[in-house]
Amino acid sequence: MTAGTRESLADIVASVLDNPGLRSKAEIGLVGEVLGAAPDWLGGPGDDGAVVDAGGTRVVACGEAVFPPFVAADPHGAGFAAVLTNVNDLAAMGAVPLGVVDTVVASEAVARTVLEGMREACTLLDVPIIGGHLTIHDGTPAVSAFGVGHAPSPLSVTNAAPGQSLVVAAALDGAMRPDFPFFPAFEARGSRCAGDVRLLSRLAGEGVCVASKDISMAGLIGSLAMLLECDGLGVTVDLDAVPTPAGVPLTRWLNCFPSFGFLLCVPAGREDECLAAFAERELAAAVVGTLDASGELAVTAGGERATVMRMEEFRVTGLPR
Repeated sequence: MTAGTRESLADIVASVLDNPGLRSKAEIGLVGEVLGAAPDWLGGPGDDGAVVDAGGTRVVACGEAVFPPFVAADPHGAGFAAVLTNVNDLAAMGAVPLGVVDTVVASEAVARTVLEGMREACTLLDVPIIGGHLTIHDGTPAVSAFGVGHAPSPLSVTNAAPGQSLVVAAALDGAMRPDFPFFPAFEARGSRCAGDVRLLSRLAGEGVCVASKDISMAGLIGSLAMLLECDGLGVTVDLDAVPTPAGVPLTRWLNCFPSFGFLLCVPAGREDECLAAFAERELAAAVVGTLDASGELAVTAGGERATVMRMEEFRVTGLPR
């Protein structure tokens, strides 16, 4: 178990299953109910973005709507998050971000603050805002953003397979936000952030990584469940190996949204290359398990093992596959 952590494995599993970010993912099944099964997950829905052929190359398109209470409580943070989540989704697909389009419906004061947050994130991540829509409105604010990126070698959960190593990579600089399950490492990493989010595209092009998922509000284990559900894969995650910020208990770390946190599927024999690439950027990364065909997501720590879920019995997104 991580140094300083005294939580039981049962408490950790319970916290993961009780994560509202994971439970809410089941609502995505509505998309499949209305639109039916997609021809493939690369075309969407299923991955963090949809891959589109663009005259001989490939681009990725994605979008995020910010939780309205968060917009009302912290419009600057909401604007920043709208950009960050899209750039992370693009990175998880092996794409280099090309631009962000936004939509903002809010009072003038809130809209101004939201746009300032977007501008700050775009500057930090070296991604331009290339268009958008603004409606000045005194009612409940709404913020969404959409990203586009270039992905010659796109990453997709459809590439995940038994025998691949599961790598967790994260920026551990900074501190957990006290009022929201968010770990804002960008405050400490500063100008390095732009290069951080472009690293996955390089690893995809070199074949070091074949599938990826960014760690979202569903948390590390919840995001992993979304990665596994496409083909009903399984893995046992060694929690003792998971890169974790000092002083942060696993019940919080496994259930937060890190500003830079990714799950990567790495072909056997390429693990050292993958870990070295993150180490070069002073990012933490470790092999935490091996994908298998069991359909069981489990965790282990201190010699104990516990099942979190069986993929055939647990509705993660409910998307048809």
